[in-house]
Amino acid sequence: MAFDIEMIKKVYANMPQRVDKARELVGRPLTLSEKILYAHLWGGTPSQSFSRGKDYVDFAPDRVACQDATAQMALLQFMHAVKSKVAVPTTVHCDHLIQAKVGAKTDLAVANSQSKEVFDFLSSVSNKYGIGFWKPGSGIIHQIVLENYAFPGGMMIGTDSHTVNAGGLGMLAIGVGGADAVDVMSGMSWELKFPKLIGVKLTGKLNGWTAPKDVILKVADILTVKGGTGAIVEYFGEGAIAMSCTGKGTICNMGAEIGATTSTFGYDDSMRRYLIATGRQDVVDAADQVASYLTADPEVYANPETYFDQLIEINLSELEPHINGPFTPDRGTPVSKMKDEAAKNGWPLKVEWGLIGSCTNSSYEDMSRAVSIVEQAVANNITPKAEFGINPGSEQIRYTIERDGILAAFEKMGTKVFTNACGPCIGQWDREGADKGEKNTIVHSFNRNFSKRADGNPNTHAFVTSPEMVAALAISGRLDFNPITDTLLNDNGEAIKLNPPVGDELPNRGFDVEDAGYQAPAADGSAVEVVVSPTSERLQLLDPFTPWNGQNITGAKLLIKAFGKCTTDHISMAGPWLRFRGHLDNISNNMLIGAENAFNGKANSVKNQLTGAYDEVPKVQRAYKAAGVPSIVVGDQNYGEGSSREHAAMEPRHLGVSAVLVKSFARIHETNLKKQGMLALTFANEADYDKIQEDDTFNFVDLTAFAPGKPLTIEVIHADGSKETILANHSYNEGQIEWFKAGSALNLIAAAGKA
Repeated sequence: MAFDIEMIKKVYANMPQRVDKARELVGRPLTLSEKILYAHLWGGTPSQSFSRGKDYVDFAPDRVACQDATAQMALLQFMHAVKSKVAVPTTVHCDHLIQAKVGAKTDLAVANSQSKEVFDFLSSVSNKYGIGFWKPGSGIIHQIVLENYAFPGGMMIGTDSHTVNAGGLGMLAIGVGGADAVDVMSGMSWELKFPKLIGVKLTGKLNGWTAPKDVILKVADILTVKGGTGAIVEYFGEGAIAMSCTGKGTICNMGAEIGATTSTFGYDDSMRRYLIATGRQDVVDAADQVASYLTADPEVYANPETYFDQLIEINLSELEPHINGPFTPDRGTPVSKMKDEAAKNGWPLKVEWGLIGSCTNSSYEDMSRAVSIVEQAVANNITPKAEFGINPGSEQIRYTIERDGILAAFEKMGTKVFTNACGPCIGQWDREGADKGEKNTIVHSFNRNFSKRADGNPNTHAFVTSPEMVAALAISGRLDFNPITDTLLNDNGEAIKLNPPVGDELPNRGFDVEDAGYQAPAADGSAVEVVVSPTSERLQLLDPFTPWNGQNITGAKLLIKAFGKCTTDHISMAGPWLRFRGHLDNISNNMLIGAENAFNGKANSVKNQLTGAYDEVPKVQRAYKAAGVPSIVVGDQNYGEGSSREHAAMEPRHLGVSAVLVKSFARIHETNLKKQGMLALTFANEADYDKIQEDDTFNFVDLTAFAPGKPLTIEVIHADGSKETILANHSYNEGQIEWFKAGSALNLIAAAGKA
């Protein structure tokens, strides 16, 4: 039986009336995305139609999911909301704080020892407030959500950008910052600008070496890392129907890499099969009663160009395996062209490591298809030329692939089996020799490959591809190996050509597990005590941010002008810094240390305008804060791309940065800045970015008249005394301006709770 089945039945009971009314109001057939959006309006039955990309709308998500690294700050904020229990079903998953080094058993034991304080905190908070808790080793949040909580037609939010993975089961699942999650957990509405819609029509059928991963790698190449911003991507067509549910999850998962709000597929037989295999026949029975509401109206898919803002068509029968990278997930290279591309760009051809897993590709199907390549190598006496590692997606998957002999087959080739956790995908990888900074290549089935992300080495060229291609490239030890055309020499000197991968969509004998790792919360948590030591280095109770004083910000110094790609990894690194995710002051020591200073080309080196000396970014900002001097950060395009981590917004807020002024924002980061009471602004004229000089001071001329749709005027004073005036656009509505005035959105929630 499914978790929260009564909630799911209620969603389905309301859906027909709400969708029918929405169709009447809009006056045309509806996409699946629109059906789910209109069925989850905060006010219930729709009373108006909304304009895509323009109207801010209040929604009522069905559930919330948090991973341990972001849950700490989210729950520390929730403790200020003065609530006795979460208002919607909520779960916490311990998957980010486990470092991959030796192997699953040892690494998990080390994590349980090193992060005991954090795990105990999350367990006790969950127990107190009615939150389901998944213990360390239980698995990766998004795989567990897919196996246990996702359902067709539902809406959920999660404090991780890859929450979108649940779109593989027909949900609208959206990554948010912790403050957004706190809103919903507190029983309040969740606000989102009504998204635009991108349709992706999949024709033909995957075959040979091509996998679902190649669909999203191709889409990322087409749309780039910001092409999906403000939009939902809806996949459909015969190719979509023929694909497995977990394959759909992989595609939706990496939708985060194109900036999409989320991605989804219509309800079909692959979802039925997966739900039944994971013990949720009751969800299938309920969904089948409203099946026509869990996919788009027939007219939409028959004439998609009429109903989507943008349409992409991909013939899966002609799609070639892709290898995307390095340093960005949207640089796509078909396998047949990799030899020329690598030579042209000087990419290291020797593959040092192959890694399979992460929330993107850690399903039973992924493991079974990858192991079919491994088994060929073992059977043909081929010694792998690269090191090889896997992270199963959940304890249920690990237990099942062990039972079915898949794990043993991997280990026979010398594969290192890491914990059921994120591991190398988020920089939790103690890779031997990474500190040497040597130029090298790794291949993985993860979703992101930003510089330094996996192992901390800026010279590691990480390439993203499918699990089966990871296996082939790791065995060959060559980035330019094409398994479709090339052969390998075995230990006897014989040329061996690998057969295309094969595997089971679902285990023939069903899933099995002894202890999935779930801890149900207390029925009444009022007696549960949550203890945070005042001397802890890992956890710190939050103090409310100071409200705006109602005056124009003047005399603000430039902290940094970031050049080029500035992701949340650059703003607030993961890896070893994950241990401080529950301690705002300590983790603020990594603020913007990865961003490149436009004036000297260096990272973590900016000019302190009070002394004239160069120092680390956090130290300079702490000096400004101590002196009572406001500051601003200037950035480039798609600022804040990547993870949903709200620490990238909370750190500058905590250290006294007043505004972030950029060419454009990634969606989640812009919202996170607003939630924390900061000014998130964009250049009205992008060329004004070039006018910003190292010693500039900024005066906000008309902040006292801050209003929706009205640009802010900023006076820029250069070191020689000359002045320029620039306009800064913003997307604040009236409610979001109140967040700014109150000091943060949480301050408003807390005030309402105490009233």
